[in-house]
Amino acid sequence: MKHYMNNFSHTEERVYVKFYETMTKYKGKLVKKLIFVFVLLSIFSCSDYIDKPKNLIDQEVMAEVMADLMINDQANFVYPDKNMEAGTRFILKSHNVKPDDFIESFKYYVIKEKMQDIANDAQEILLKKDPKAAQYVKDKLKQNGNTPTLVR
Repeated sequence: MKHYMNNFSHTEERVYVKFYETMTKYKGKLVKKLIFVFVLLSIFSCSDYIDKPKNLIDQEVMAEVMADLMINDQANFVYPDKNMEAGTRFILKSHNVKPDDFIESFKYYVIKEKMQDIANDAQEILLKKDPKAAQYVKDKLKQNGNTPTLVR
């Protein structure tokens, strides 16, 4: 430390040494306080994991789109070698939903843990559209026993 102080006067040297001793003495406490402040700032500054999308699709519309997409998905079993992308585009266009808005809304609802409710609403829409499917589901549940819903 002496070789750094060759250009200082005696008073400046004492001030520097006193400052250096104080800093080394309180360094541990200062670091702990700074870490505590940064942890508090990070906790309170991040209230949401994701921002609400600019063009968020309403949950009811999202459920309707999901129900139609489920029907379109079943067409893959009937026509396994066909490209069903046109059907997906038609569904989104018929609900006046842009693909990017659908993706952003989907991500938002998944992170906000609202997708389970939307999926249940979509299933109810499907069962209303096809009452035979509702009976088929009830019969399968009786046959296999009530299977629990999948929850993360």
